[in-house]
Amino acid sequence: MARHKVEISGVNTANMKVLSSEETERLFQKMKEGDSFAREDLIQGNLKLVLSILKRFHHREENMDDLFQVGCLGLVKAIDHFDLSHGVKLSTYAVPMILGEIKRYLRDNHSIRVSRSLKDLAYNVMKEKEKITLEKGREATIEEVAESLGEDVSNVFVALDSMRSPVSIFEPIYNDGGDTIYLYDQIEDQRLAKSDLDTNLALDDAILDLDERERYIIGERYITGKTQMEIAEELGISQAQISRLEKNAIDTLKKVLR
Repeated sequence: MARHKVEISGVNTANMKVLSSEETERLFQKMKEGDSFAREDLIQGNLKLVLSILKRFHHREENMDDLFQVGCLGLVKAIDHFDLSHGVKLSTYAVPMILGEIKRYLRDNHSIRVSRSLKDLAYNVMKEKEKITLEKGREATIEEVAESLGEDVSNVFVALDSMRSPVSIFEPIYNDGGDTIYLYDQIEDQRLAKSDLDTNLALDDAILDLDERERYIIGERYITGKTQMEIAEELGISQAQISRLEKNAIDTLKKVLR
């Protein structure tokens, strides 16, 4: 069966070797005896473990090459500290360390600057949440985590929220095969435009030239402050149609006001 070549950080994932339990144990024995090549073989033989963990982060906008390298750092740390006498598999020991490295990288390279104390609290919250989840066999609640850490629930919420990646207002959220609807289409605009008298008069005239439905949509969107979804429900048409009508109306107004 043919294997597809996919490269990440210059590594051909199709050629990644997967070690058996016996090979892993033998290489650890060699590494313990001072064989540096055995350590390299252990790293190369477990790169697919890093790759499998990266799938959890595919929805993020971070560079996957960077995350792969960070994950490999976690793998190396796991290999260097692993002890066969513990009676657990390397993968069981390595996964939390790889995940930890990636999460720390994402936390410390967040595009919005967050205070060190808030980062530390968020890190402790995530650790405690994982611990409680393992103990109870279900997802830990925010209240349980807060109680265990002796923190207010509100502080835990803020700490976790600070770790979320910001979303662009131009993020596409819906497409029915026509015009794409973006996040900003769902945001209520409560700002009152301040323009000079001439512009306001010209705008009033331009709005009167719109057809009745376009005029209603513009008024509800930019004066009343309703969302496209709310207007769509009122008029009994799809949100995509509202988006198109609003766009046409704005294009018409722009031409008149230029």
